[in-house]
Amino acid sequence: MSTTTTAKVFTPDQVHHYQEQGYLLPQRQLLPAADYAALSATTESLVASWAAAGGRTEHMDVPHFYHPELFRFLLHDAVLDVVEDLIGPDIALFSNHFICKPTGDGRRVPWHEDSAYWKGMWDPMEVVTVWLAIDPSTLSNGCMKVIPGSHAGGYSAYHDVAVDDPSVFATEISAGQFDSDTAVACELAPGEYSLHHARCIHGSAANTSSQRRCGYIMRYCSTASRFDGSSTGRDGLHQIYLARGRDRAGNNYGEAGTVNRAW
Repeated sequence: MSTTTTAKVFTPDQVHHYQEQGYLLPQRQLLPAADYAALSATTESLVASWAAAGGRTEHMDVPHFYHPELFRFLLHDAVLDVVEDLIGPDIALFSNHFICKPTGDGRRVPWHEDSAYWKGMWDPMEVVTVWLAIDPSTLSNGCMKVIPGSHAGGYSAYHDVAVDDPSVFATEISAGQFDSDTAVACELAPGEYSLHHARCIHGSAANTSSQRRCGYIMRYCSTASRFDGSSTGRDGLHQIYLARGRDRAGNNYGEAGTVNRAW
């Protein structure tokens, strides 16, 4: 993966940590206070609407396709500066979603690599995820955990989750392929964020606490990677967007700030 010669946010040691370990915990706020407050208010509105329609709020996928107001945050300079330090100045917005675990019965996220669900979409697979805490994210309410250095792989063997196991995903990495004792808990205060590579193994426990755990997940890739939308399972209707810089792989981009009506 490429990096810029002059980092905008991170020290060389932090960039090296991400490259070597596959994740980073900057322990700082991502957005200016006013923008974070606006995102928090937008989140509450979208979560309430999703729940009112009968949906589980742990997996609110591609909300920007329906709610273009989210581009304000997805294309925010503070977010793109963080991403640029890790993958370079030519950035494509890939996707985003909310994972909002309600109190009491918030579902667990099984151990997985994001790359396993995106196989064939990006060549090379160098997607970086920005995980922004809307609520406190702690061990008690099911914060994300990552396996350091696991991004050297990325396509582990999976098995089906038990039918009586209410999980966000229907599959998980089979036992014996990583050591869960090495897991690092990504505990975050509201407004703080973590970053992880697409091939990094991660997961989170159920939320049985009285504190909701909501995060906004934003995903980006270098435009030097080629995107193949036909592998999304939706007839190539998943749009990506040129977030910063220029295209370097002949990708096609949607118009940021508009509804993806084709989807």
